[in-house]
Amino acid sequence: MKRRVLAVLTATVLVLSMATAAKADPETEPAQQWRSYWVDAFNEGIYTPAQVTRLVRDAKEINANALIVQVARRYDCFCNRALYPRTDAAIAPRPYDPLDEVIAQGHAAGLEVHAWVNVNTMWNSATPHSSPEHVFNKHGLSATGADRWLNKRHDGQELMGANAYMDPANPAAVNYIVSAIQSLVREYDVDGVNLDYVRYPDFNSTTTHSDWGYSETSLARFRAATGRTELPLPADPQFSDWRRAQMTNLVRKIYLGMWEVDPRVRLSMDGITYSYGPQTMGGWEKTRPYTEVLQDWKGWLAEGIMDTVVAMNYKRNWMPDQKQMYDEWTEVLADWQGDRQAVVGPALYLNDIPDSVEQARRALAPTAAGNTAAGWSGYSYANPTRAGVSQPSSFRDAERDRLAQALTTGPDAPFANEAAVPVMPWKATPAEGHVSGRVALRTGAPLDQATVTLRPLTAGGESITRATDGDGWFGFVHLRPGAYLVQVDLPDRVVGQPIAVVHVRAGEVSKVELSRLTQM
Repeated sequence: MKRRVLAVLTATVLVLSMATAAKADPETEPAQQWRSYWVDAFNEGIYTPAQVTRLVRDAKEINANALIVQVARRYDCFCNRALYPRTDAAIAPRPYDPLDEVIAQGHAAGLEVHAWVNVNTMWNSATPHSSPEHVFNKHGLSATGADRWLNKRHDGQELMGANAYMDPANPAAVNYIVSAIQSLVREYDVDGVNLDYVRYPDFNSTTTHSDWGYSETSLARFRAATGRTELPLPADPQFSDWRRAQMTNLVRKIYLGMWEVDPRVRLSMDGITYSYGPQTMGGWEKTRPYTEVLQDWKGWLAEGIMDTVVAMNYKRNWMPDQKQMYDEWTEVLADWQGDRQAVVGPALYLNDIPDSVEQARRALAPTAAGNTAAGWSGYSYANPTRAGVSQPSSFRDAERDRLAQALTTGPDAPFANEAAVPVMPWKATPAEGHVSGRVALRTGAPLDQATVTLRPLTAGGESITRATDGDGWFGFVHLRPGAYLVQVDLPDRVVGQPIAVVHVRAGEVSKVELSRLTQM
C-alpha cells in the first residue's frame, strides 16, 4: 500500500491540530515553510544510488523538506514505470530506477519528493531517442496532419537549433501529456508533480507577444472557434487569448486528471518571472509571462487549478535593476497566493553565497500587505553558487556545503530551524468537489469548443461557463457539494439532449457524459 494513506491521516491530524493551535502561543506552533532544491537531470544528482544518498544528505544540510527532481526531461523518463520511455542518459543500468531511489531515500529522511516534468519541450538533440515510442519519433518531423504534435512559429520554423516543442492546442498531444503525468502518480509514491515549460516557447521577436501557435491543427481550431479565415498575427489579441486558454485548459485537465488518480498529490509549476513585475509593467496583463509565453499562473492560482506556484525568480542580487525585479515578483507572489501557495525560487547559480542568503531572507519576509510567501526553492542543486558554474564537481560540492552553513548557522540564518511543507487544506480535508465531462457525437467524434454552462440547482452559487477542448473535454473545479445542471450550447446541425444533472460530492470528481448527439 502506498505511503499516501499514512500521509493523508497525518495531514488531516495536522490540519486539525493547526485549528486547535490558533488559540495557543504562536511560538509553539510547528513552522510551515516550503524549502527545496530543484534537481535537474542534465547534471549528476540521481544517476546512481550513491548520488541520491549525497543529494538527500545535502538537502537535509539546509533543513530542506522537499526535493523537486527532474524525472521527465524531454519526454524521456528517469524511471522505469511510466508512459514515457526510459531515458537514454548514462545512468546506472536497469533495474535501477532513479525515481524509486529518490522516493525511498528521500521519504526515509523525511523529505517530500516532487516529480519535475517538462511539459511543452519535446526533444533537444540531433540524435533521436532510442525508443520508437518516444513522442518526437512518432509525432515529430516525420508525422503529418493532426499526428504532428510540433509547435510552429509564425515564420514556419519548428526547430530552434535541435529544440522541438509540443503544441498545447493539439488535442492528442494534450491527452498524452495528461496520461503520462497520471502514470507517474499511479506508479510512484510521489508527493507532487512539478510542471516546467507549461507555457509557449521562447525565441519570440518581441517581449509583447508570442510568435508560436501556428501548427495546422492549432490554426484550424482557432478558425473554427472564431469563424475567421485569415492568418492571425502574433500580436492579435483574440489569437493571444485563445492560445492562453489552451494552456489554461491543459493545466485544468492535468489538475483533475491527477485528482482522479490520487487527490492528495500536489500540483506545482515553475512560474515565469521575466523582467520587471506588474508594479513596473502596469499590471499582470502587461508582464512578459502573460504576454510573451502566454502563462497565466496568477489566474491558475485564483481558479484553484494550481496548488503551488514555484516561481523561477532568477535575478542577480548584485545588479540593482535585477534586485528590483526580484523584489517586485517576490511581493506579488506572496500577495497573490489567495487560498493557494506561492514559493519564491531564486537562481543560486547567478549569485554568490551572501547574495543568495539575502534573497532567501527577502523571499520569506512579510510584504507591505502583511503576506508571506509559502517558501523557497533554490535553483539549482547542481550549481549552488555563481563561483561554482563550470567548475569540477568537487568544487561545487564544497560550495554547496558553504551555502548550507550560511543558510542554517547564525542568529539571522533563514533556515536555522526545521520546518514542515505547508499543508494544503483543500486537499487534506476537502470541502469541495469537481466536475469533468465530455461532449461528443454518437460516432464518438468530439464536439470541439462547444460552450458548456454549469448551473447550481440549490441556493447560492453562480453559473460558470467553459469551452470544451479538442477532445470534447471540459472541467469545473472546487464547487460546493450539491446538484448542478450541465448544459451545452449545440452548434448548428447538431441535435440531441444537451443537458444533464450532476451531483457534486466533496473530494470527488463527478463525471458527466453528453455523447448521444447527432450531426444532421
